[in-house]
Amino acid sequence: MILKAILLGLVAMLGHTNFLFGTNLLDRPLIMCTLTGLVMGDLKSGIIIGAMMELAFIGAFSVGASLPPDMISGGVLGAALTLAAGNDPEVALTIGVPIASLALLMKNACKIFILPIFVHKADDYAVKGNSKGVARMHMLGGFLYLNLPYGIFVFSAFLLGNTVIQSVLDAIPQFIKSGLTIATGLMPALGFAVLASMIINKKNWYFIIGISHFCIHGNVSNRSCTFCNSYSSYNSKYAE
Repeated sequence: MILKAILLGLVAMLGHTNFLFGTNLLDRPLIMCTLTGLVMGDLKSGIIIGAMMELAFIGAFSVGASLPPDMISGGVLGAALTLAAGNDPEVALTIGVPIASLALLMKNACKIFILPIFVHKADDYAVKGNSKGVARMHMLGGFLYLNLPYGIFVFSAFLLGNTVIQSVLDAIPQFIKSGLTIATGLMPALGFAVLASMIINKKNWYFIIGISHFCIHGNVSNRSCTFCNSYSSYNSKYAE
């Protein structure tokens, strides 16, 4: 159990490496849950849970100061606790989404109390023209603000939470479980809706017609390509 907890913590730390490698999409639920399934000894179920989580969090990207729930902790712990308890993959969403929201609170706390220390120190190095010092603060800040805290969080939550989560699930009446199962079926639609709300506006009607044509006819024709090309030209011309 301890070894699995350590490995799951390392998986979560791997997901929080954007500060080191740039945007690499290792944090997506499909990857995190697949690695979690590998650690838990059930790769197939890990992939299934990852696909479900990916649909639910498909619109979970940071936009400006807006931070989405932490899909890394939610994905890893949701999958790990579900597989450890032997529950159906659908249960992973009911566990993972609340955990993701809780982890976001921890992330905000770390951003307030830990990250500014390294940011101000990096400013001092920048004034002195010390680029190596700035880079060092970037790496240390990312590790101590994101990487290490989430590794410890996932390790501790899995080690201490498996029995607790199972007890809570056993205490939930069957009609509530059925309702949660139905609700989790709506999560992919919600994920697509969040994504659509970010990209659809009055300038995108060429794009919408093209996609609708593709969905109706099931293939890519010259007409749908024309719609897409028209949209690209229109969007480029009037993007300003």
